[in-house]
Amino acid sequence: MTRTDIESQAAKRVSLRLSALNLKSTALLLDVDGTLIDIAPAPHLVVVPDDLRRSLSRLSDLTDGAVALVSGRPVSDLDRLFAPLRLSAIGGHGAEMRIGDVSVDRGVAPLPEALRRRLSGIAAPGLLIEDKGYSLAVHYRAVPHLRHSVQQSIAEACEAFPSEAVEVLPGKEMLEVKRPGFDKGEAVRALMTHAPFAGRVPVFIGDDVTDDSVFSILPQLDGIGFSVERDLAGLAGVFDSPAQVRAALAALAGQAA
Repeated sequence: MTRTDIESQAAKRVSLRLSALNLKSTALLLDVDGTLIDIAPAPHLVVVPDDLRRSLSRLSDLTDGAVALVSGRPVSDLDRLFAPLRLSAIGGHGAEMRIGDVSVDRGVAPLPEALRRRLSGIAAPGLLIEDKGYSLAVHYRAVPHLRHSVQQSIAEACEAFPSEAVEVLPGKEMLEVKRPGFDKGEAVRALMTHAPFAGRVPVFIGDDVTDDSVFSILPQLDGIGFSVERDLAGLAGVFDSPAQVRAALAALAGQAA
C-alpha cells in the first residue's frame, strides 16, 4: 500500500467520523481561516466557495440553527465573507458574539487609540496591520523574516503603556495584541449556555494555536474536536486541508438530506 493510499484511507476515516454525527443533538462550531477556507496572502483576499455556503446553510437548518463560526475576524467581516448567509458567530477571538440576530455584550473594552496608533506605526513593506478596535493584528505572512522584528516592536509598544493590560496572541504568521481575559474557548463555553446551542454536543473544527483554548475545554463540555493539519491529543480526527473539511461538511449536509 502506497503512502497516498494510506493518506486517502485516513482522510475517509476522519470524514466518516464527522458524517456519523447526530445533527439533532449536535452544535457545529467552525473556525474559518485555515479550517473552512484556505489561507490567503492577506485576510481580505480569501475566497468563500459557494458550495461551502450551501453546505453551511443546509447544516444550519438541520441543526435548528446550532451552527456557529468561531473566528479571530470581527463578526461584521464574517457576515461580509459569507453573505448572504448570516450565521451565529464568535468574532475577535471571543471579543464579539452574536446568536442568531442577537448580539451578546462581551464586555470587552477597545484598546486605547494611542496604543493602536503606536502599534500601527510598526507598518513596513510587506506587513499588514489589521485594527479591530478591541485588538490589533500584525500579519507578516509576506515577510516571514520580519517575525522577530515585529515581536520586538510589539513588545516595545506595549511597554510604553504600562497601565494597559494586554496580551500578545500568536497565530499563523501573525501576532495580535488584545485584552486579556477572553479567548475562543471561554466564548464557546458561554455560547453553549444559550439556545439553540444549550444541551447539544459541541463539535469544533479548528487549525491554529488560537484554537487551542477551545480544544482544551471540549472535554469539560463532553465535546468533540477535529483539527486541520495539527495532530493533538484527544482529537476525534485530523483533516489534511480546508478542502477536506469542506468536502466532509458537504457530505454531512447531503447525507442528512
